[in-house]
Amino acid sequence: MLVPIDKLPDTSRVWIYQSNRKFRDEEPEAIRSALDRFIKTWTAHGQDLNAGFEIRYNRFIVIALDQSHAAASGCSIDASVHFIQSLEKEFDLDLLDKMNVTFKQGDYLTYKSLADFKKMAKKRAISPKTIVFNNLVTDIREYREHWEVPAEESWHGRFVK
Repeated sequence: MLVPIDKLPDTSRVWIYQSNRKFRDEEPEAIRSALDRFIKTWTAHGQDLNAGFEIRYNRFIVIALDQSHAAASGCSIDASVHFIQSLEKEFDLDLLDKMNVTFKQGDYLTYKSLADFKKMAKKRAISPKTIVFNNLVTDIREYREHWEVPAEESWHGRFVK
C-alpha cells in the first residue's frame, strides 16, 4: 500500500539509491509513476507492504517501508532490486553502485567514485565540513537526521581527518 513517506513511522526501513547523474527534466515524473505502480503492488508473502518513496535533488530515490505492519522478506527485497534494475535499464542510470559518493560543492551536487573522493580528501579539496550524503542510513529517523551531514559526522569522516 502506498503511504506518503512523511506519514511512515520513524522506525521504517529505508533504502537509498543514488544516481550516477542528475535526472533529466522528463525523468522524475516517469520515475515517480513507476515507483507508484511498484509500491502499490509490493507484497511480502502475499501481504501488502506499507511503503512510500520520494525523489530528492533529482538524483536520489528513497524507498521506505513500515515493517511494523509487514516486514520485507527476501523475495520482496529481491522484487525491489529487480524494480530498481528495470529503472536503470529504462533510463540508462546506475543506481546500485555503492562505491560512489555524492557530496555538495556549493549549490551543486558532485558524484565521484570512492577512489576519487579519497584523492580529493587527501588533497584537501574536501574538508570535514563538506556536506555528504550518507546512504547507509537504515531508518527514516536516521534518514531525516543523518543522511545529509558534514563528512566528519559520517562514515566519510575517515577520509577527511
